[in-house]
Amino acid sequence: MKINWNYIKTFLLIGVVFFLFAFAEKRNHGRVLSEVNLHFTNSENLYLTEEAVNKLLIQNKVKVRSIEKETLDLNRVETLLEAHDMIENAEVFMTVDGKLGAKITQRKPIARVMAGLPYYMDRQGLKMPLSEHYSARVPLVTGVSEDQLQEIHPLVTYIRNDEFLTKHVTELNRLKNGKYRLRLRQLDFEVLLGTVEDIDTKFRNFKAFYLKAMKDEKLNAYKKVDLQFGDQVVCTKK
Repeated sequence: MKINWNYIKTFLLIGVVFFLFAFAEKRNHGRVLSEVNLHFTNSENLYLTEEAVNKLLIQNKVKVRSIEKETLDLNRVETLLEAHDMIENAEVFMTVDGKLGAKITQRKPIARVMAGLPYYMDRQGLKMPLSEHYSARVPLVTGVSEDQLQEIHPLVTYIRNDEFLTKHVTELNRLKNGKYRLRLRQLDFEVLLGTVEDIDTKFRNFKAFYLKAMKDEKLNAYKKVDLQFGDQVVCTKK
């Protein structure tokens, strides 16, 4: 009987391939997480540290340096991270070589609210605690309660998105009648804005007034600038 060595070689090759595949899969399943790599997408100012993130995972018994890859619940890790007061969004993933990775987007403060216990308002208009690691340079807000954050949010956002206003506005004060008063950097007059309505028109008028008064060297001649009267800017001299 003639033996067909080609068939035997083919079967042996297939067997070797299956064996190597099974061995690699078993080894991969048993691989432990060796490292945690964190990437902060907006890392210009860190309101929390890698150490704080690792501490959070340890406190919640996520043993990322000893648990097998197949038993780690990535969704649970994402939920834990996103529950942190300083984190806006987290994307957690696993690399083939047993490393846990996380892309973390921090919350972004746009104003500091003075209260019994001061806090930030973030870019979504939500309350955000102060950070132990970094103090944001943002306008100060006074006279506002937590349930009024959504009211002032469009105003603070408008100022933050305008280079001129960001440079000059240092404080926003909500009066008891629901109107707002602004204070400026290096100038001692106050700006009466009124309610958070028609702010585009009001600030456009203010910019025109400011440039004209600066050209005429009269910025220091006023103690009050009122923007509440349509297209008019009503000024009160010292």
